[in-house]
Amino acid sequence: MKVLILAGGLGTRLSEETTLLPKPMIEIGGKPILWHIMKIYSHYGFNDFVILTGYKSHVIKDYFINYYNRYSDITVDMQNNSVEIHKTRHEPWKVTMLYTGLDTMTGSRIKKAESYIGKERFLLTYGDGVADVDIKRLIESHEKSKKLATITAVQLSGRFGALTIKEDGIITSFMEKPKGGESRINGGFFVCEPEVLNYIPGEGNGVIFERGPLESIAKDLQLNAYKHNGFWKPMDTLREKNELNYLWENDKAPWKVWE
Repeated sequence: MKVLILAGGLGTRLSEETTLLPKPMIEIGGKPILWHIMKIYSHYGFNDFVILTGYKSHVIKDYFINYYNRYSDITVDMQNNSVEIHKTRHEPWKVTMLYTGLDTMTGSRIKKAESYIGKERFLLTYGDGVADVDIKRLIESHEKSKKLATITAVQLSGRFGALTIKEDGIITSFMEKPKGGESRINGGFFVCEPEVLNYIPGEGNGVIFERGPLESIAKDLQLNAYKHNGFWKPMDTLREKNELNYLWENDKAPWKVWE
């Protein structure tokens, strides 16, 4: 099952960092947050990634092209023009980096990956948030629901897409970024059937996945909620980045499920 990661936005609310790097490449504990997200999925056996790039896409491409050498011990003999690799550190990952445009919205980015997805179920998340979500249980919830899509619903006040959830887990409405109040919100970490792509128009670059497509899927009673009560945190601001770094550096990172 492929894992799609949205990694093409401008990251304007973290402009202190994103003038030089795309947001998913901002480091937590010396590794890009994108690496942390991939490690979460890899822990559960999902290692086939499609990174949907845009802003400064070359930085992401260069990182993975040079990943092998970056994390290996190397002796460079400049006199004899040779390189000796002593110890390799690698991951069991297959990484496809798909350039989806600079100003393309989330839904249109996903649509551009249709040929890579094919007719198979796929996983999807954002390239700027980490959680201790149990991916296997998330998929079990999706399969049990028999819906087209499952969204990880987390508890947080405020700024993200609010969900109305029935007792049986069916989402009956999706409203992006409500004003005020306490609610479960869109935490990413989706499971999607390929039919979800039918809700995304193929023309143009302006389709926002969290608006038209998800709203329509919810209206059709095809959007399931996996309620996650554990840790979840986005990295939208410098403060949040510093908080994540603090947790990592003090060995208190709940999303580090791989160890």
